[in-house]
Amino acid sequence: MLPYLRPTHLGDALTVLQQSEPQIIAGGTDVYPAMPRGPRPEAFMDVTRIEGFSEITRTQDGLRFGAAVTWSDIVRADLPCAFDALKQAAKEVGSLQIQNAGTIAGNICNASPAADGVPPLLALNAEVELASLARGTRTVPLGDFITGVRKVDLLPDELVTAVSVPSPPEGMVSAFEKLGSRRYLVISITMTATNILLDANGRIERAHIAVGACSAVAQRLPELERDLIGTRPSEIAIEDRHLAPLSPIDDVRGSGSYRLDAAAEQIQRAISRAVLT
Repeated sequence: MLPYLRPTHLGDALTVLQQSEPQIIAGGTDVYPAMPRGPRPEAFMDVTRIEGFSEITRTQDGLRFGAAVTWSDIVRADLPCAFDALKQAAKEVGSLQIQNAGTIAGNICNASPAADGVPPLLALNAEVELASLARGTRTVPLGDFITGVRKVDLLPDELVTAVSVPSPPEGMVSAFEKLGSRRYLVISITMTATNILLDANGRIERAHIAVGACSAVAQRLPELERDLIGTRPSEIAIEDRHLAPLSPIDDVRGSGSYRLDAAAEQIQRAISRAVLT
């Protein structure tokens, strides 16, 4: 039987990482399905008991989600409207049992193209906090942290300690849309998160649009975000060039062209849902 480590202090966990290569568990909902064949890890290290890892705290710059904050924690949290998309995505992560165990850090470190939590976090300009005993701490934008399918910018002796989100503008609203082959317990065909700020005349002053399951890594759509500024939500026209960062594949859940059409429709729905909530 493999050793199962449960540190309660960050320093102890980082010492373990400096001296060995355990399999990190932060919820553990995808550990065995994702484990490759071959040699097993030296040990499992459960980080959910580390002090502060299960807390959502307000900082001078915004909000900080500890690495072991669960999706159920996020659903129950008192958060501004700009976080509605994140809450809506949290309710789409597997079953209620998975939401009770699965964590925000586990979702991003798993680096699945269909990770429900990634688009809303991208739309919130989230950053990933990393700690190492040898090098201290560093912060990486989420868009740079996830580098490919199941690939992240995480060194062997580093641990994700939190996901931080800068304070959104007052009045910013958001929404999340997910398309799957059935209503529950489904891998996304496409998913979209939008964060929208309207001016006093009801025109879009700021727009953050992120699409997942349409490329190896969820993507923001910067050209569309720029073109939306100054328009009314009812006037939105999405062109092919706006979707250029996406590179959807053909698979059993849908073709690439279908995914692009679905993403365009989702963006319009998500913006309308956000501003009408």
